[in-house]
Amino acid sequence: MSTSPLSRTRTLALAWPIVLAQMATATTGIVDTAVMGRFGTATDLAAVGVAAVTFNFLYWSAGFLRMATTGMTAQAEGADDTAQSRAILKRAMVLAGGLGLIILLLSPLVVRLALFLFQAEADVEAGVSSYFFARIWGAPAALIGFVVTGWLIGTGRTRALLAFQVVMNGVNAVLDASFVAVLDWGPAGIGAGTAIAEWTALLFGLWAVRDGLGTSHRLMDRAQLIALFDANSNILIRTLALLFSFAWFVNSGARQGTAVLAGNEVLLQFIAVSAFVLDAFAFAAEKEAGAAYGARDRAGLMRAIRITGELAVVSSIGFALAFWLGGAWVIETFIADPAAREAAMTYLPWCAAVPLVGVIAWQLDGIFLGTTQGPALRNAAVLAMLAYLATDMILAPRFGNHGVWAAFLLQYAFRAGALMLFWPQLMARMRSLTAPPGS
Repeated sequence: MSTSPLSRTRTLALAWPIVLAQMATATTGIVDTAVMGRFGTATDLAAVGVAAVTFNFLYWSAGFLRMATTGMTAQAEGADDTAQSRAILKRAMVLAGGLGLIILLLSPLVVRLALFLFQAEADVEAGVSSYFFARIWGAPAALIGFVVTGWLIGTGRTRALLAFQVVMNGVNAVLDASFVAVLDWGPAGIGAGTAIAEWTALLFGLWAVRDGLGTSHRLMDRAQLIALFDANSNILIRTLALLFSFAWFVNSGARQGTAVLAGNEVLLQFIAVSAFVLDAFAFAAEKEAGAAYGARDRAGLMRAIRITGELAVVSSIGFALAFWLGGAWVIETFIADPAAREAAMTYLPWCAAVPLVGVIAWQLDGIFLGTTQGPALRNAAVLAMLAYLATDMILAPRFGNHGVWAAFLLQYAFRAGALMLFWPQLMARMRSLTAPPGS
């Protein structure tokens, strides 16, 4: 680990592979959709879409595996405790593998629930089932892969993270084309290709973290196991609250009509693109804040907050300007449906404001995740969710989709504000860690 003070150059070197890795992750769904759209029927495409949403919910809910691993590993690295860093990796991998096996065993119930919720036509349901039961075999690999990702970020090996994602998406693209275009396996081919890609990527990931699999002690340390479960459970609740908020936004937009719903979906893709980049600085904040926290270096923590925050804010301004000035051209060029295009154009200014407001919440998330402030993350997410729901219920009926977007934008402010309520607690904890014995 570098002992020199954090610099903007080092932060950018840490962040740019994460940006590319995030973009590579996003291409998995794009490739699946493109292959199915080119070589399958509309029914096949719909089936892949429904099944992919189900997996997204399962795997996003398990994102705590990545987040908790990053923070705990960064702290161990900051404390120069290699044995603890290795133990964190192994404990988290065992937990992830166990959860993956549970998902695999419960898969018949999960697919039944998904089919009940989506209420698709019979031929679409058949395609959903074939995709689901082909891809579900990759669940243990996918969840252990989250741990690998978190450990690589926590140790600052973001280039290895990029390679991990490239392997995953490269194998997925090749197998998608082979199984669907050549063998004509339909949705089952897409699912099988993704599952095999997840196992292939995991093998590469295990090679990438091979030094973390070396000798370690305290693997079954009771206090450390409790800390691991506590961190993961708190982050899980936080993640579910955020997922519910996004689902509420989509549902609230749907009540405004089909064209508005389509327009909102287009604008959400703009936000997703900005999040891919800005999340890189949040991940850098996780790693550097966690390392400073583990080293009990208050000055290093404040420097990590400042430098990663500066770069994130500058990038958010760039995205806001790009959306404001160039968003209309993108919408006009790529959206064929006139009603959806008009809706997207109307609400584009709200979308352009999201990076400016959201960046604060994203950076604070990174800081609190890196310092493993699980209860604060959990409580802040629940408070923000409740405030957002109340705001949407007030604004949406009165102002239509403008109210929907205003509440959604305020949701990011609520998240930042709720986390700031716990800021003094974090600073007090940091002071207690850095105080001389007996002071």
